[in-house]
Amino acid sequence: MKRVVGVVMGAVLLTATAAAPQEAEAQAQRGTAAQAHRGAAAAQVHRGLEWGPCEEEAGAGASAGDTTVLPREPDPGEPAVECATLRVPLDYREPYQTISIALNRVRAQVSRDHNHLGALLVNPGGPGASGRSLARYIAAALPEDLAGRFDVIGFDPRGVGRSEPALHCMDPAKHYAAPRPDAVPRDAAEESALLDRARQYAEACEMRWSWLLPHLTTENSARDMDEIRRALGEERISYLGYSYGTYLGAVYATLFPHRVKRLALDSVVDPRYVWYDSNLRQNIAFDRRHRAFLKWTARHNDVYRLGRTGKAVSFAWYSTRERLRARPAGGLVGPSEFDDVYTIGGYSDAVWPQLAQALSAYVKRGETEPLLAAYRRYAAGDAESENGYAVYLGTQCRDAAWPRDWARWRADTSAIHTRRPFMAWSNAWFNAPCAFWPERGVKPAQVRDHKLLPPVLLLQSRHDAATPYAGALQLRRTFPRSRLVVEPGGNHGVSLVGNACADRYLTSYLTDGTLPPAASGAAGPDARCAASPEPQPSQPSRQAVRVPLMAGWGR
Repeated sequence: MKRVVGVVMGAVLLTATAAAPQEAEAQAQRGTAAQAHRGAAAAQVHRGLEWGPCEEEAGAGASAGDTTVLPREPDPGEPAVECATLRVPLDYREPYQTISIALNRVRAQVSRDHNHLGALLVNPGGPGASGRSLARYIAAALPEDLAGRFDVIGFDPRGVGRSEPALHCMDPAKHYAAPRPDAVPRDAAEESALLDRARQYAEACEMRWSWLLPHLTTENSARDMDEIRRALGEERISYLGYSYGTYLGAVYATLFPHRVKRLALDSVVDPRYVWYDSNLRQNIAFDRRHRAFLKWTARHNDVYRLGRTGKAVSFAWYSTRERLRARPAGGLVGPSEFDDVYTIGGYSDAVWPQLAQALSAYVKRGETEPLLAAYRRYAAGDAESENGYAVYLGTQCRDAAWPRDWARWRADTSAIHTRRPFMAWSNAWFNAPCAFWPERGVKPAQVRDHKLLPPVLLLQSRHDAATPYAGALQLRRTFPRSRLVVEPGGNHGVSLVGNACADRYLTSYLTDGTLPPAASGAAGPDARCAASPEPQPSQPSRQAVRVPLMAGWGR
């Protein structure tokens, strides 16, 4: 559900204006007073949590960012959710100033001395996605006898959602005004205009959040997780992370291996390539997945009438994109919005029937409403989306070095676009503010194994576009005692979305640490699950669709 942009932005401006003088005052009081600030911050952080009723939220089940589109609404009989807020240091090197992390909890149904498994922290990815709606979903999706033994903990990482301050850099009504310029520039003037747009976003973030941006890193979010653990009173925690959440979990395991009880990582980020090179690899993988969608549509030509081969459907798709450049559908869906809508298909084939039907209706009958409906559901941006995008950039631009020379971006993107045109330019512009980000990237956290780290469970789709398979193989090698479970499909997110085999491996691991036997020979899949069935050409599947964060914002 959309939030009222004016109200949200007004609150953000007030927060930013109030916070900046606090930073200046804190800087003036450094020196002899620094130790007192550290002591006060530590007292705030470690005094525990006060759980209470959660405030009503619009759209709680469909957060921005790495959005989880649930297959159903929670049942009335599901466990109640409690909420709390935790103060954590803004800067762990000098913890005199604090920010807040919003938490929620689905409490275990057993007592601490009766089969209680402790806390299970969950994160859906992003960076920039809220984990609080995921906690509610995980508690409902796990087997009841297992979910009832965990305190399932969701949290909004620093800068996200209900955490304070929540980042907003530009008025979303302006930033997402449709139709946006075509992401594929035809000449130097169009490229320059798109470059100016990226620069303006980076400058807007600097103007409002210069005091906060240096501290938006995955490493700091991992340290926030350990503050959550301490506030919960847990010696060790279990963790289930999806997508970017796998990188966050791996960094946490690197920093705090002795604090990990169970670590389950689904759809694995390759830690070697954060983040510029990771996006280049995504471009290739998404194009491959888009071609799989086109071939699926061709196999159902009796329904969609777009051609009997993937090549024929591809011609229809790219011809439609060109038509939308000249005349956006409904005055809203131009080529950039069209790209955003069909990028969703790279994350889950559950949406393929809706996307194929929208394309067919437009091509064969000139109907725009199905395409507009898909845009409104999957790709229209709002204040919540802009918050997620701001944190996405704030984290990735700071986590690692990005090229500052646009000629490098142009050369890399053009080379991929020539062979794999589906997402290369739109993804480049989505990340382009990092070329102008006020805070240069730091050296990425070096994910590594430790003798105190327990065995890890990795789950992965073989043809995942958002987190390609090579990343799971790499982390399998990095954590030699880990086990990798692979399904041969291409969906982003394997567990708790309908694959019973993957769910059994996850359930066994979370219950008592049971993992499949290690495969012989080189590191690779230790166990395999059958792929979930392909969707049928009718209505979109009722399977849960996890749509990673960039999908809803436009690029």
